[in-house]
Amino acid sequence: MKRLLFLAVFLFLAAACSPNKVTQPKTAEDYLQEGERYFDNEQYQEAIASWEKVRETFYSPELNMLAELKIAEAHFLAKEYVEAAAAYEDFLKQHPDHERTPQVLFQLGMSYYNQILSADRDQTATRNALVTFETLMKRFPADPKKQEVQILAVQCRDRLAEHELLVGHFYLRTGAYAAAINRLKEIFSLYPNYANRDRVYFYLGQAYLQNGERQQAVAAFNTLFQDFPQSEYIKEAHKIAGKLD
Repeated sequence: MKRLLFLAVFLFLAAACSPNKVTQPKTAEDYLQEGERYFDNEQYQEAIASWEKVRETFYSPELNMLAELKIAEAHFLAKEYVEAAAAYEDFLKQHPDHERTPQVLFQLGMSYYNQILSADRDQTATRNALVTFETLMKRFPADPKKQEVQILAVQCRDRLAEHELLVGHFYLRTGAYAAAINRLKEIFSLYPNYANRDRVYFYLGQAYLQNGERQQAVAAFNTLFQDFPQSEYIKEAHKIAGKLD
């Protein structure tokens, strides 16, 4: 009994004398590095969570800005383009003159670009991408990605023109000839370099003809014949134009 009592007292004293281990709270740098480890392993949601904690510490404006960029990049690589666009937009609003603005604009444009839908659907993302790419080229004309951005901008304009063409064709098929004419004509002013202008003239000639505007129909078909002699619409256009003689 005495032996057991001695052992209990010994254990109590040993526990009382042992130093208490206090877990130190993680710092902003700790969370930043933790996020990097998750990011390198393509664990993007975990990386975002860690970097959000960097922002919550309010420890350093520089670390906060770095975390904001990393969060946006993680969303982008996770193909969460809506969230990425929102994060890049917020960064630009908060830091409009940051030295990395050109890269952020490019990534913002790509976030919108990756949301572009087929030509028969809503083109809000296409318009947003185009505006962003044009802003990048205007503000930073010597940017190293200039040629790539120019190509992307052309693709955006072509998609928007194709959308207008489909709308114009829909009006033509449904008998709304004046609306078709207005929509198709607008393509020439908004997207003068659209690759499929021959198709626009083909539909425009028909719309004019159906709307009783004979001279305008002849002019549209003649432009098609002269400027696009190899067009797939030439044969059918000749048949339609033959009725105008």
